[in-house]
Amino acid sequence: MEYVYAAMLLHKAGKQVTEDAVKKVLESAGVKPDDARVKALVAALEGVDIEEAIKEAATTPAVASPPVAQAPAAQAREEKKAAKEEKKPEEAAAGLGSLFG
Repeated sequence: MEYVYAAMLLHKAGKQVTEDAVKKVLESAGVKPDDARVKALVAALEGVDIEEAIKEAATTPAVASPPVAQAPAAQAREEKKAAKEEKKPEEAAAGLGSLFG
């Protein structure tokens, strides 16, 4: 993601998005650039109108994600908690009585 941010920063500053420029931005941010990723980014952006892509992304409606199912462990904890709350004091006392004969 930092590679894309570097390209956007260069574009916003009015600079050309080149391999050397992207590497310098990344290095100044403390990121060790991967040459292959830098080359891939610059190649992917070649011929792309970045300003138009930003506008298009801003006007594209966000797709609502479906609700995430509860994790099995969390669901089990919830069921256990509900079961504890449902126990009546008489049931708990009867269970203790059977321990002592």
